[in-house]
Amino acid sequence: MHSLRDRWRRDRVLLLLALPGVTALLLFHYLPLGGNIIAFQDFQPFLGIWHSPYVGLDNFEPVLTGDPVFLNALVNTLIITLIQVVFVFPLPICLALILNATISERLKRLTQSILYMPHFLSWVIVVALFQQMFGNGGMLNAWLRSADLSTFHIVGVPELFKLMITSQVIWKDTGWSTIIFLAALSRVDPAQMEAAVVDGASAARRLWHVTLPYIRPVIVLLLILRLGDSLSVGFEQIILQQAQVGAGASEVLDTYVYNHGIVGGDWGTAAAVGLIKGIVGVALVLGANRLAHALGEQGVYAK
Repeated sequence: MHSLRDRWRRDRVLLLLALPGVTALLLFHYLPLGGNIIAFQDFQPFLGIWHSPYVGLDNFEPVLTGDPVFLNALVNTLIITLIQVVFVFPLPICLALILNATISERLKRLTQSILYMPHFLSWVIVVALFQQMFGNGGMLNAWLRSADLSTFHIVGVPELFKLMITSQVIWKDTGWSTIIFLAALSRVDPAQMEAAVVDGASAARRLWHVTLPYIRPVIVLLLILRLGDSLSVGFEQIILQQAQVGAGASEVLDTYVYNHGIVGGDWGTAAAVGLIKGIVGVALVLGANRLAHALGEQGVYAK
C-alpha cells in the first residue's frame, strides 16, 4: 500500500492538471448550492441572504397546490424530455454505427467534419438560421411562392414548437454526440468480428452480438446522465423563441424560473422550483443507476 506522499509524487502532474477543472467545479457548481436557502426565504436582493426573512415552505405553494402556470411548464418539460430521450438520444448511436461501417477513411473524416460544425454555432445563430429557412418570409416559403405553391407556416406556430426545437437539437448536436460512441466502437475486438464472419454471422447478428455489447456500457452511462439532466431542456434555445409562440407552448421549468425570478422578482418561488428540479434530477440518476446495477451494468459508479 503506497503512502499518501508516494501517491502524490507519482500522480502530482495529473493532479495539477486536474486542479483548474476541480476549482471551477467547486466555485461554479458546489459553492452556489448554498444559495438554495433562498427557497425558504422572502428573499430581497437589498437585504441579502443573511437578512431576508424566512417563510418556511410558502415558496413551494405553486408546486404543492398545482398552480396552472407551473403545471403547464412541468407538462411541457416532460413532453420535450420524452421526445428527446426517445427520438434524439438514439440518433448519435445510429450515426456512429453508420460512420464506423464506412469503408473509405477519407469519406468518414469528411462526413464527421461536416456533422461536427453545427455544434460550434451558438443558439442565437441556429435559431436565426431556422427562421431564415422555415419562417413565413424564409427561403422555403419564398421558393414555394415563386412556384405558385401553398406555403407552410412552421416557425411561430405553437402546435409545431416542440417539433421545431427537436429538429434544431438534432441538427446542432447529433454529429458532435457521435464522438463518444465512435471512441467506444474503436474498442471492438477485430478478432471477434473476424470470428463472427468466419462463423457465417450476418451483418445484423454481428451488430447485435459483437458491436453493441462493446458500446452498451457507454450507452447506459450516457442515458443515466441524460435522465439526471432531463428536466433541463435547453433554456437559451427556448427563451429565444418564446415570444413567437407564447408561454403556453414554450414555458418549461428553466424559463419558469427565469421569468418568475429574474424578470418577475419572485426569487423565492424561482429558487424553490429550481431546488425541486435538482432533487428530482439526483433521484433519477440514483434510481437509474440502481436499475443499471440490477441489470448487470456498472452505470455511473460501481457498487
